[in-house]
Amino acid sequence: MSEITLLEVETGPTPSVAVIWMHGLGADGTDFEPIVPELGLPETPAIRFIFPNAPYRPVTCNGGYVMRAWYDIISLDPNSREIDEAGLLESREIVRQLIAREAGRGIPSHRVFLAGFSQGGAVAYLTALTHPDALAGVIALSTYIPSPHLITDSLSEANRRIPLYVAHGTDDDVVSLTLGTQALELVKSQGLAPEWHTYDMPHSVCPEEIRDIGAWLNSQLKGSQGCVGNP
Repeated sequence: MSEITLLEVETGPTPSVAVIWMHGLGADGTDFEPIVPELGLPETPAIRFIFPNAPYRPVTCNGGYVMRAWYDIISLDPNSREIDEAGLLESREIVRQLIAREAGRGIPSHRVFLAGFSQGGAVAYLTALTHPDALAGVIALSTYIPSPHLITDSLSEANRRIPLYVAHGTDDDVVSLTLGTQALELVKSQGLAPEWHTYDMPHSVCPEEIRDIGAWLNSQLKGSQGCVGNP
């Protein structure tokens, strides 16, 4: 696997479900680690949360400053993005390798959720919707789809019905609600049926959202007697 570092949190022994959660620009894997106990998840099945750290790279919109980033952002505006697609595809490969790593540890892809905030959510969207094998679901938070053609040209048949939880802040001044709804409409145009939530917040998460994410995860885990995804 590509040289990356990560954090792991397991909710119990012998996890049978995994959540791979990508952070936003300039953050790291510790960003969302504290929310695991707040999700209100059941004791079974045990879940392995994986919080990878994005590689360090210069970010053009931040004056070339080197920071953790899943891809370079060339132009940063609340309502639009110009990005380095090669970096986005490299990050998709990192996540694909993490999915394969879980399969090697006994958790097949149809029991793996992808989650991401902001830039990390863009990686989650792309990876899940173009992954050749069925995944359990996607949690896309305060995010966008910077290169729609990468999805529309390569949408995976295995994930055409993947469950999606999509959420955005109504006062987001970093990734506008407009960008969030554009992503929502794109996935809907491809035949998917995302669950959409908005919250009275800026570019962040809030307690109500965390509770709702936990409830959504619980509902997915309960489906088919806890067998998530499409085996």
